[in-house]
Amino acid sequence: MALQRKFMVHSVDETRELAEKLAGKLTPDTVLTLEGDLGAGKTTFTKALAKALGVEGTVNSPTFTIMKEYVGTMPFYHMDAYRIEDEGEDFGLDEYFNGGGVTVIEWPSMIQSQLPSSRIDMTIIYRGPDTREIVLVGNGRDYIQVVKELSGK
Repeated sequence: MALQRKFMVHSVDETRELAEKLAGKLTPDTVLTLEGDLGAGKTTFTKALAKALGVEGTVNSPTFTIMKEYVGTMPFYHMDAYRIEDEGEDFGLDEYFNGGGVTVIEWPSMIQSQLPSSRIDMTIIYRGPDTREIVLVGNGRDYIQVVKELSGK
C-alpha cells in the first residue's frame, strides 16, 4: 500500500518550505529515504528538515561516518549509506528506526533489505539550476496520510 505525489520547487526557499511542512507531520520512529543525484539537493533538504525539527548547529552529510545523531524536539538521525559495500552487514539500524526519532537515509538502495516497509521514500530530481522535482511516496497507512496531507489531495 503506497501513495506517490510530486512537488515542483523553484528555489532553495521553496525546498526549505516543503521540508518544514513535512517536519510538522513527522512522528517518532519515522524513516525517510532520500535519493537523488549528487548536487540535487539532498543535503539542503535534510538541513531544512533538521532545523524544522529543532536541531541546532550544523547538519552536514555523514559520508565518512555513515551515521550522525543530532538532538532536536526528537532525535534526528542522518545516515549516508553510499559507502556501504555489504548490504547484509548488520549495522543495528533497528535501534535508530525505533529510537523515537526521525531517521533520514541518503542512498537507501545500498541497504534496501534492511529498510522498514512503513516509511516515506523521497527522490529529488534536478530539473534546472533552481528547479527540482520532489517525488514523495508514502508506504503504509500512516505515511500515505502524511503524503496526502502534504499535497492537499
